[in-house]
Amino acid sequence: MSVTHREHPGLPSPLRRDIDQAGYYPAFVGDLVATGLGGEEVLGHLVHQETAFDAEEIRRHVTVLVVTPTRLLAAHADDHTPDAHSATVYASGSTEAVPLAQVRTVVLQHMVVDPAKYRAGDGPRELTLTIGWGSVQRIDLEPAVCADPQCEADHGYTGAMSTDDIVIRISAEAEGGDAVAAATEFARVLAAATGQQLRTAAL
Repeated sequence: MSVTHREHPGLPSPLRRDIDQAGYYPAFVGDLVATGLGGEEVLGHLVHQETAFDAEEIRRHVTVLVVTPTRLLAAHADDHTPDAHSATVYASGSTEAVPLAQVRTVVLQHMVVDPAKYRAGDGPRELTLTIGWGSVQRIDLEPAVCADPQCEADHGYTGAMSTDDIVIRISAEAEGGDAVAAATEFARVLAAATGQQLRTAAL
C-alpha cells in the first residue's frame, strides 16, 4: 500500500516515500512520525528497516529519525508475536523528541575495503551511525575482583555509567550504496543543525 498525501499531510514527499519503500506498515509508521512532528519543518530524515531472525520467528523493526529546526525525532516500531495483549501478531510504536541542544554526540564509523584503492567520493562500504543525547542513564554493576585469582574476599562492586543512544549500522552489500549515502547525508544535516544550536546559544 502506498503512502499518499491525503494519509499523511504533515510529512514531506521524500519522507513519505522512504517510509513507504521500507515496507513496514507504512500507514502506521507514517501516522506515528506525523504525530511526533506536529507539523514542524523537516530538515533531514533517515528511515532504517531491520529484520531479525531467530529459531522460531522473523521480527521486523523500523527506525525513523527526523531533524527539524529545533528537535531530533526518533520513532521506532516493532513486531510482536501473540501474547497477553493480543491474540494475533501486532505492532507497537513510540516516538521521542529531543531538543537539538541536548544532542551530545553524533558519531560516524566508516569501513572501506582495500583502502589503498579508495578514491575521494567513493564512500564507505559500511557505516555505523551513533547518536547520543543522555536522556536516559544506566549503571551496569558487577562484582569487583583483585589481581589474585585465589582471593575470596568481598571487594564490593564496580560499575560504569553510560547513556542510552541510537546505533544504526548500514552496509552497502546488504542495503545498497544509496542507503549508505543517505545515512551519511542525514548525519551531516544533524551535525550542522546541532552546531547551529550551539552557535545560537553562545550569542
